[in-house]
Formats: sequence, structure tokens, C-alpha cells
Amino acid sequence: MGLAFFGLTKKHRLGVFTQIHEIVFHGKGGYDWQTVYNMPIWLRRWTFQKLQDFYKKKNEAEEKAYNSSTNRQKAKVNKPNIKPSYSTKASNK
Repeated sequence: MGLAFFGLTKKHRLGVFTQIHEIVFHGKGGYDWQTVYNMPIWLRRWTFQKLQDFYKKKNEAEEKAYNSSTNRQKAKVNKPNIKPSYSTKASNK
């Protein structure tokens, strides 16, 4: 039996709630749940897309910085050439 009224399927409803959660959570206090829930759909989608773009660029920049720092460290690390200042052989006196 189908829906008796026009509404969202479970899959779409979960998608809407997930989108609202992501905006509220990653908005770092800039949005509350009620505000995002009552946003026009086009504005909620636009806000969600902007947050996705921001965190994608931030993640790429962090990965680039990490990779460049590990590459520099790998290039600079050399095996130390340390010779002991004492004799390693036992002397027979």
C-alpha cells in the first residue's frame, strides 16, 4: 500500500534530515535545527553546497600541506655517521 498523502519516502526523508544535520553540525553554531528545517529548499541546498565546497577545499589544503611537509622531512633525513670514540675490542693486558 502506498502513501495516503503526498509526502517524502523514508529514503528522501532521511536525506533531508541528514542534510539538515550536516548544516547544523558543520555550521559551527551558525545555524540551529529549527532555522534550517524551515529554510526554503533552494536556500538549504545552496547552504549545504557551500559548506561542502568549503570543507572539501580545506581538506585538500591540509592534505597538500601535510604531504609537502612529509616530503621535505624525508628529503632532509640522513643517516648519522657516528664513530665511537672508544675501542670496541677488549684489550688483553
